[in-house]
Amino acid sequence: MSDATPSLPPYTHVLAVDIGGTKVDAAVVSIAGEVVRESVTRRPTGRESDRETLARNVREAAEAALAAVPDLSVGAVGVGSAGPVDLPSRTVSPLNLPLAAGLPVDEVLGGLVDGPLSLALDGTCIALAEHWRGALLGCRNALAIVVSTGVGGGFVLDGRPMGGASGNAGHLGQTFVRTIHDGEVVASTLEAVAAGPGTVTWAQSQGWVGETGLDLAASYRAGDEIATAAVARSATAVGQAIAAAATLCDLEAVAIAGGFSQVADDYIDQVRVAAQAASVHEYARRCRITGSGLDGDGPLLGAAALALRA
Repeated sequence: MSDATPSLPPYTHVLAVDIGGTKVDAAVVSIAGEVVRESVTRRPTGRESDRETLARNVREAAEAALAAVPDLSVGAVGVGSAGPVDLPSRTVSPLNLPLAAGLPVDEVLGGLVDGPLSLALDGTCIALAEHWRGALLGCRNALAIVVSTGVGGGFVLDGRPMGGASGNAGHLGQTFVRTIHDGEVVASTLEAVAAGPGTVTWAQSQGWVGETGLDLAASYRAGDEIATAAVARSATAVGQAIAAAATLCDLEAVAIAGGFSQVADDYIDQVRVAAQAASVHEYARRCRITGSGLDGDGPLLGAAALALRA
């Protein structure tokens, strides 16, 4: 296809699979982008999962989704996975699943559907979903970001998903927003500074006594000074990263999703202010920054959009 918006294929549904650090989700999705609720299936993953265990759970989730709707015409499979991925070898090695590195996706899911199987980074799938059914609808140059326990992302450039040489374009969380001190590379990344766990840890280092992102959100609503500073620190880092991406790629829009992006009602507003302040060029300041236009089905819709491009 010529752009990121899927055209109509000769079947009515696709199988969508999302492989994450704690779970794998699978569902049958219509070509109109409707998730068939009775098909939604989940299996656990987790750091203790080795390659055999992960393969079994991914396969079981996909089989269960298909078995729930045996009368539907399913003609393709789309798989989004936490990264890194390796599209040339068709394998995935999610950072949070170190024992399962090198999972061969075609071997795991082959033969389930009489049709093509497409693989992409989960951030790329989120960008596809936002472009198809969400906040990036109609944009030809855009970025989708997820701010949660980590920070990830994906690009649509010139109307097409941009995977890069190995499929990992969009790993915004591993770019730098702080000076590297004493060789501590990871600690200086956007993910370390802006994601939920890093923000909570920073707040605790300043004397805050909460434990979780939900606690931080409650403290923010109550006007706690440390919580307010912690949220601002996260939003500022995200805004600075967006300014860099918008400058490099001349983006029209950025959609921000993920649970930690909801830590404060004005989180997106703070990101906008930071991005404006960090942008040197007017074209970068014109980039529209918004919250996600999707619900919790975003990863599955993105995998479905990927399948529909095959």
